[in-house]
Amino acid sequence: MSTEPGAVQIKPSFLWMMYRCGWGTKEGQETVLSIEITREGFEWALEHACLSHYEHGLHTDRATWKRQLKRAPARVQWDPERDLRLQPLPHRSLQLGLAGEAARLYADEWIVSIVDITPLAHTVHARVRDGDLDTARKLLPHERLYPVSDGILAHLHR
Repeated sequence: MSTEPGAVQIKPSFLWMMYRCGWGTKEGQETVLSIEITREGFEWALEHACLSHYEHGLHTDRATWKRQLKRAPARVQWDPERDLRLQPLPHRSLQLGLAGEAARLYADEWIVSIVDITPLAHTVHARVRDGDLDTARKLLPHERLYPVSDGILAHLHR
């Protein structure tokens, strides 16, 4: 996924984000924010996204995929979801990278709220370190399946 200046990364899964930022302890990632965006904005990004990697059978050919990737204001990557010990699970979690027009829309129009959840990350991590997985699980933000209209993800997975 893009790490260019001005690029935005959306990671809808709390535990995947904890894996990525090391429970808010990795250098430069010590603050963990929960940013709520509009459904319309999220779906716009999905509709205008391209997979971050070439997928035989989904893309016509590698050259066509490269052209799509270059033009797309958003990129999707599917990574293994994580458990409380941050070990990979058999199902995937969406990661969405925004640049250009999508990053501008995100910053100017889509953001509904921003909450610093660093203390929550540290508290859940402390419970996991102590082996108290039941309490840690109860502290997790409620995440549910995100229903989308037919076809919105068809170009992003087989």
